[in-house]
Amino acid sequence: MEDKSAKQAMEKGSPRSGSKNFSQNRVSAGAPPESPVVLVKWYDYAKWVLERVESFPKNQKYVLGQRLSNQVMEVLELLVEASYSREKRDLLATVNRKMEVVRWTVRMCKDRNLLSTAQFTHSARCLNECGKMVGGWWKAEGKKISP
Repeated sequence: MEDKSAKQAMEKGSPRSGSKNFSQNRVSAGAPPESPVVLVKWYDYAKWVLERVESFPKNQKYVLGQRLSNQVMEVLELLVEASYSREKRDLLATVNRKMEVVRWTVRMCKDRNLLSTAQFTHSARCLNECGKMVGGWWKAEGKKISP
């Protein structure tokens, strides 16, 4: 019973959908075991964003909604590419910049009342968590290159 209410809370973007519940719907069952954790978490975040965009009013769905969806999917593509690439640092720096654009787009959605305060808070937590992981990955890749 608890899992059902947690899932419903996440779908609605309620305060209960904080980072603790963020990974409950993980795609990890279908992801290869070597997938970076940040890739799996971003996949979950992308699903969440796409679900929110579906509820945007028609006049904003094709302005901010489409832009946000494209940005989130672009970050996902870059994370997949980075997970397979030998030269990760440049890709991860690009991911970091694109995530910052997502942050500002989400903020615009909140300011236009397209996202509730709870949804905005959930998004900010997810973005911060993924951002820290990307930063750590970027630093780790730099240490591999250094003599």
